[in-house]
Amino acid sequence: MGRAYQNRKESMAKTSDQNARVYSKYSMEIYTCAKSGGADPLGNLALRSLMDRAKKDQVPSHVIQKALEKAQGAGGEDYATARYEGFGPNNCMVIVDCLTDNPNRTFGDVRVCFNKTKNKLGGQGSVMHMFDHCAILVFPGDDEESILETLMMADVDVTDIECEDGKITVFAPHTEYGKTKAALLESLGEIEFEVDEIQFVPQETSPLEGDDIESLEKLIDMLSDLEDVQNVYHSAEY
Repeated sequence: MGRAYQNRKESMAKTSDQNARVYSKYSMEIYTCAKSGGADPLGNLALRSLMDRAKKDQVPSHVIQKALEKAQGAGGEDYATARYEGFGPNNCMVIVDCLTDNPNRTFGDVRVCFNKTKNKLGGQGSVMHMFDHCAILVFPGDDEESILETLMMADVDVTDIECEDGKITVFAPHTEYGKTKAALLESLGEIEFEVDEIQFVPQETSPLEGDDIESLEKLIDMLSDLEDVQNVYHSAEY
């Protein structure tokens, strides 16, 4: 698969408004993850990973705790996932993952971002078939064969595994995320993952240069500023 995967785009916040947006995104995502899989990070590896990412992005512990408490209580917001697909410059493919309590508002906001940057919002399924939905785990190491053997012994359906610059990257189907991470932790102990996410990995990339790069970056920035947008994935290669 090479390096054709897009880490979540969360730049370091520099103003209180930007901080508030980042905190709100994480709060919604933690709430939804805890509500669906349980609020105990020891029994919910996806939640544990999400909390670790939040801490790395300097989300205060009280924001995380409040989201967990809200997920354990009755009532509260009812967020739903929403996914939009479209085309950027040079027909590069774009996937926008959202959590929202108002799908109509979110769809309108996302459509404005595409229209203002002269890109095109597509229909459901227009680009999804050109991405693989993968669990991606990156951690220090150089013994690729040993890791592969560990995962095979744990009956993990490994899609691909790479070793480069003292780091091992494991790709597995998104449905195998929990099993994959549990097997690695059991074998290697409490290792620190550089990447620990479920992402959409493009099967093919579209080369961009010049004004096309600027257009895509503007689209990504506008989408990232929307409170409901959690992640933006694309197939562009600069």
